[in-house]
Amino acid sequence: MNVIVLHRNFPGQFRHIVRHLVQGGHRVVGVGNAQAPGLPGITLVRYDSRALKITGHRHMATISSGVAHGEAVAHILIQLRDKGFVPDVVLAHPGWGEALYVKDVFPDVRLVSLFEFYYHATGVDVGFEPGTEADFDQRANLRCRNMLHLTNLELCDAAVSPTNWQRSVHPATYQHKIQVAHEGVDTTLMAPDPLARYALPDGRALKPGDPVLTYVARHLEPYRGFHRLMLALPEIQQRCPEAVAVIVGGDSVSYGRAPKDAANWREKLLAEVGPRLDLSRVVFTGQIPYRDYRSLLQVSAAHVYLTYPFVLSWSMLEAMSCGCLVLGSTTPPVMEVLRHGENGLAFDFFDAPALATLVHAALTRPGDYASLRQQARQDIVAGYDINAGVARYMALLEGA
Repeated sequence: MNVIVLHRNFPGQFRHIVRHLVQGGHRVVGVGNAQAPGLPGITLVRYDSRALKITGHRHMATISSGVAHGEAVAHILIQLRDKGFVPDVVLAHPGWGEALYVKDVFPDVRLVSLFEFYYHATGVDVGFEPGTEADFDQRANLRCRNMLHLTNLELCDAAVSPTNWQRSVHPATYQHKIQVAHEGVDTTLMAPDPLARYALPDGRALKPGDPVLTYVARHLEPYRGFHRLMLALPEIQQRCPEAVAVIVGGDSVSYGRAPKDAANWREKLLAEVGPRLDLSRVVFTGQIPYRDYRSLLQVSAAHVYLTYPFVLSWSMLEAMSCGCLVLGSTTPPVMEVLRHGENGLAFDFFDAPALATLVHAALTRPGDYASLRQQARQDIVAGYDINAGVARYMALLEGA
């Protein structure tokens, strides 16, 4: 097959399927932003979103941006077509608008699009945190954001969502088009290792069996429950005087908003709870290389994963694949994967004392949870391995 893969941050979620396609002899051309990382050996045609002219009403910013991105990609597709490259299928992440005009350039080509999330003013992420209810401006903005998603749902021949819950937040009218297929994680690479070591900045080397509490997010922010972990840390330290908390994540914002009264959420929470913490036992790493991230998961005694009702992070699945004891918030789609007392432990997102209790149990009685770690690993290998993800994506691309 000839395959065009559209992703602003190419390859993004399509890394595994792109590699599989190329290894299988299929011809793949990627289209991505100027800052997209790309993949070695894969043709990538880039556009520069910074050069796009985006204007319009403030509520229409997403639509205007989507149109600009779609037009930039359409010109690339026209050039490919004029040079004789006609795809059999286009795989797209349409969230930024890149797929808007695929059917105008290639009207008879199968278009498969990834749909991660559909916005709601109530009942999902917005307003989940008390005091964050949407006002009119936010509601209007979300409605306009969904215009782009609705157009993409209408245009595609088939759609995919990573989890059943993520599929369920899309309009019922379109759910028949959406298949559930997680892209998968590398369970061979992300596996337990009793010889793993993670070096702290002060020279200490953490190893499996040490009382290590871990937390990972792209950025430290409320959407991923960073503030809830920090509010629980003083009690965790009081109960577990030997515990070392290693917190991974940058200081920017991936989702939601930056704090109004601090440079970032890390500084805001440290100002609030820092005086009650032994900071020699709290390590903020920032963003770290993947190999270090893997080593950290492999030495973790308790891995905390919190999230609003939102897109499921790869990190939770990778932690389970590494045999971590995951302590997860009882929010969807976490509970689609995590089963309390079977392959992990669950607690209410807002219940800091409950989190502290679970961490204390995990760090002081690790043997009690060995079977949960093993089951977590087995569940991810069985249901979320990249081979399963690739097979599901290939069926979508081939029209099965």
